[in-house]
Amino acid sequence: MLNKFVVVDLETTGNNPKKGDKIIQFAAVVIEDGIITESFSSLINPEKSIPAFIEELTGLKDEMVKDAPLFAEIAPRVNALLEGAYFVAHNVLFDLSFLQEELIQAGFEGFYGSVLDTVEMARIIFPTADGYKLTDLAIREDLQHDRPHQADSDAQVTAELFLILVKRLSQLPELTLRQLSQASGGLKSDLQQLMDEIILELDQSNESWQESLEICNMLALKKSPSNSKSTSKPYQVDFKYPIGEEDKIELVTKGFTAYEKRIGQFQMMDGVYQAFKSGMHTLIEAGTGVGKSLGYLLPVAYFAKQNSLPVVVSTHTVQLQEQIIHNEIPLLAKILPFGVKTVLLKGRNHYISLEKFALSLLEENDNYDTTLTKMQILVWLTETETGDRDELNLSSGGNLFWNKIRNEQSVFPINRLWQEKDFYLRAKNEAQNADIIITNHSLLLSNLSAEKSFLPDFDYAIIDEGHHFEKVASQYFGRSLDYLTTRLLLSQFGQSEQRLLFYELELILDELKANKGDLTKNIKINQLAADLSYEMDEFFKLTALYAKSNTAQRLGLNRAKVRFSRDKGGKEKIALVHSAERFAFLLKDLHDAITERLELIKINKESLSSKQKGKLEEIISFNNDLAELRNTVQDCFIKESNDVKWIEIDFRSQQNVTTFYAQPAFVEAGLRERFFSLKKGVVLTSATLTVNHSFDYMIKEIGLSKDTTLTMTITSPFDYKNQVQLLIPEDLPEVNSTSLEDYVIAITEHIITIAEATKGRMLILFTAHDMLKKTYELIKESGFLDDYAMIAQGITSGSRSRLTRNFQRYDKAILLGTSSFWEGVDIPGEDLSCLVIVRLPFSPPDEPLTEAKCQIIKQKGGNAFTEYSLPEAILRFKQGFGRLIRTENDRGIMMVFDKRIITTKYGKAFLQSIPSVPMKKGNIDELVEIIYKWL
Repeated sequence: MLNKFVVVDLETTGNNPKKGDKIIQFAAVVIEDGIITESFSSLINPEKSIPAFIEELTGLKDEMVKDAPLFAEIAPRVNALLEGAYFVAHNVLFDLSFLQEELIQAGFEGFYGSVLDTVEMARIIFPTADGYKLTDLAIREDLQHDRPHQADSDAQVTAELFLILVKRLSQLPELTLRQLSQASGGLKSDLQQLMDEIILELDQSNESWQESLEICNMLALKKSPSNSKSTSKPYQVDFKYPIGEEDKIELVTKGFTAYEKRIGQFQMMDGVYQAFKSGMHTLIEAGTGVGKSLGYLLPVAYFAKQNSLPVVVSTHTVQLQEQIIHNEIPLLAKILPFGVKTVLLKGRNHYISLEKFALSLLEENDNYDTTLTKMQILVWLTETETGDRDELNLSSGGNLFWNKIRNEQSVFPINRLWQEKDFYLRAKNEAQNADIIITNHSLLLSNLSAEKSFLPDFDYAIIDEGHHFEKVASQYFGRSLDYLTTRLLLSQFGQSEQRLLFYELELILDELKANKGDLTKNIKINQLAADLSYEMDEFFKLTALYAKSNTAQRLGLNRAKVRFSRDKGGKEKIALVHSAERFAFLLKDLHDAITERLELIKINKESLSSKQKGKLEEIISFNNDLAELRNTVQDCFIKESNDVKWIEIDFRSQQNVTTFYAQPAFVEAGLRERFFSLKKGVVLTSATLTVNHSFDYMIKEIGLSKDTTLTMTITSPFDYKNQVQLLIPEDLPEVNSTSLEDYVIAITEHIITIAEATKGRMLILFTAHDMLKKTYELIKESGFLDDYAMIAQGITSGSRSRLTRNFQRYDKAILLGTSSFWEGVDIPGEDLSCLVIVRLPFSPPDEPLTEAKCQIIKQKGGNAFTEYSLPEAILRFKQGFGRLIRTENDRGIMMVFDKRIITTKYGKAFLQSIPSVPMKKGNIDELVEIIYKWL
């Protein structure tokens, strides 16, 4: 780091200097010889008022800058700082464009030196980071960032981050650095120049990376002897499962410094072991705080070892999979008196093909996203032990590139040089000898189809988060077709002049002299590709038109789910079905034409180069995807089926967000025949499997029989009576007898009053995004909660986990969420003191799957409300309730705004399905008094 770097951050009145937006704060931090030597910052008078949203973002107000210097007054100092330096910023083009404009207006030439962007650097050097905002990266690297969106604080943090990024770069092997440098010509910043200087400065004698990395076929990879977690303790064959409580306590206390005996956890251990021993399918509802992961893993380990059989543990979410492998398995290893081998398995496409990636590095003319993704992966390969794509944070263009390098069935045998390093083969081989295989519901179900079989043969399984199993099965037994995926697939082929897969196919034929001058076929395929692209656009336009003409689009409602039926829909339906038929025929024609060309190549396959083989793999993979796409179109529109079909659409961006779904309404028969009847012992567990203390609903949904299924309820160890107060305001209107606007006005007033009493720390759960959005807007408009951080799903950008982290970061915060926030959100302690449920979580009656299920139940003479709508809503309500108390020391208020919970007969079923807690009704003033006393 012999250079001078000046790290700059600006606050401005807007985004566009050409339209008169101005700088209101300038800050620079100077780095020389690898250390921060100087910093300078100044408020600046923009000679115009600061917009309200900028004031809210930065905390900078008109009165703070009115006596500040004009930019022209500090311009000489700024110009002198930048002389002979790299210009560094987080999102460099933004800061540079403003600075250029102001420097030129002040009579200077502007800055034309080298620039570095810490966003771009972080994406490459931290390929697995959750996000690349400065605040996210500061948390990741444990940097003190007191005042986000104030230039001096941002510049200081950016400078510290930049030093970390350069240090990490300099620790990479020279091979990786040279490959990064070679790829970086197409970046937005001058990172290539910096990397070339780092390469020159490298101390060849100090290659510390050799301890943890190895060079294999011109790729630097992390040394990874194993993808499995295991211990080498001896296994005593006659070791019996510890039935007695003393045995369990002795075992489990080894894993905890301060272990509190959990009777429920011990009950669960015995329940799981007995279920496997007796060969019975079993449902275990384990309340929050039971410690169910260890409750099933310990008996699973004993059972697997005693019987030399693998046991599969399946979860719904990646987070729980990761949590089990990184937290629970090391704990299990610590407490067991014998070694146990655990493997995490995902679908084949989750793993990288090193051979394909190495070949892709030889290609040139990449676009920006592909260049950046290749650089991310080069760095990631020095870190990853799994080769699992879920570790990477890729852009949408990066995901497209991943499809070219993902691991899949290969036409040509994998090169022996790569075989022993192949992540997929390693994971698969380790699974053959594993005691416990951790996977997800989707992969478990895809294993039902023999040709896709990935898991070793197994007879025993744990289905964690079991309340999701039926929904995942419905998706698995169904089909979906969305515009973006379809367009991205077809765009890979291109036309002959576009130098894409079609061009590559013809090139290989020419090189092998297998084309035989057949230009007519070439022209025919070119025309087919053009027709297919046109028909695909036409098909999705007609899909959107059908949706639009069959929905009563409410004002301001942007997203809709519209049921599709071949029996109704008028001319829009006829046009859509005809388009689907044309689309399917064109897909078949193109697939057949490509297959014919591939047959010509097969005759000459002995003379193929490795580069040609790599391209052919891509073309064959594309052709297989075409066949799969045609099957999907036929299943959705042409073949007769009883599936429920519907369209999901966003009217603001019709083509980009249009998806067609076809799913069975009920999956119990499929699950019974293809899964449960073939397995000896399956245990489903979750905190929410019962409705009003009965398992009947869940047993029926997943296709089990009441007579042959064991059930077990393990209550939570939490003292809910003293930890929770349930409050129901009686001064709100009935949710179903008032307009959306009036209901939103009423609940907004209550939310403001409650927030002031709880000092924020509120999670508000909605059942529909339009109500959430209107409530959020009205709260903001009121101005009463301006000093609270308002975080809203679908409005505040970021994933569920990022929004949850932001909520925990502020002292006074309110989090508004829908669907995915009803479960899986874990906010222990005082960060969450109040949970508000805006309305009981019934699915809308016109939601396609709900509507179809209710129709079928009615046709069979049943009661759709009591058999389906009510139990489903109760299970979601229980999930929502579970967000409030996460540890035995938590205390909290739960408010239910929907009065139906006390005014209807069925309301009792909701109350009886959650733990018994004190309930109080009253007007908002009376309830706020209770809140003040309670908290």
